[in-house]
Amino acid sequence: MQADMSFYLIAIPAVILLGLSKGGLAGVGMVSTPMLATVVPPLQAAAIIFPILMVQDAISIYAYRHTWDRKNLIYLLPGSLAGVAAAYLMASYVSDAAILLTIGGVTILFSLLQFVRRVPEGVQIKPGLIGGFLCGAASGFTSMIANAGSPPFQMYVMPQRLTPTLFVGTSVVFFGVTNYLKLIPFLLLGQINPHTLTITALLMPLAIISTYAGVWLIRRMSSERFYPLINSLLFLVGAQLLWAGLRGFGWV
Repeated sequence: MQADMSFYLIAIPAVILLGLSKGGLAGVGMVSTPMLATVVPPLQAAAIIFPILMVQDAISIYAYRHTWDRKNLIYLLPGSLAGVAAAYLMASYVSDAAILLTIGGVTILFSLLQFVRRVPEGVQIKPGLIGGFLCGAASGFTSMIANAGSPPFQMYVMPQRLTPTLFVGTSVVFFGVTNYLKLIPFLLLGQINPHTLTITALLMPLAIISTYAGVWLIRRMSSERFYPLINSLLFLVGAQLLWAGLRGFGWV
């Protein structure tokens, strides 16, 4: 892999988006690996992104260490562990295109429903054990298979109408733990090497700055602005996943 100027023209915005996502703008970072995969092979793109992801997860967990919902994590994380394990065992039998198509379609439908069906002010939908496990499992599975774990998590947590910082804090802890669960399976792929780590090190300062920028932005955003923004991002992510699934089947 030759990291020339064209590579960095793609890598720099990809890392910025990933940092903003880890700082709180959930979902926008999902395009980072696909963006890199336009200039390097997909597994090498993932190998470059993954160490950056680990550092960004550590920063965002520290930033939100006092602001996360314990009950949601208790319900979601066991499912995430099951989903990551199932994805690792089933990786060779599951079509990425089918997963992307399904998750993309469901995500768009959920996003549209959120636009037309608002939760009344003062009404809080409580987290549930079964729903949390199932959404956690779906999130862990799709995160491991296609790096697309945000939609199932958001579909479970968004109706609860948590404050922006509580929503984001719960998200960053959940995905931080989920990503560390993926570490051993990812290392077994054997894609991390001195060359990819050198490129990662060059991009790391930008990754750290953009993560803090995301944290700064979310802490200054009201619920009235936060949820429409997150729902719009969710719709765009769903459209991107749907498009990737259609391409995977050769339908577009």
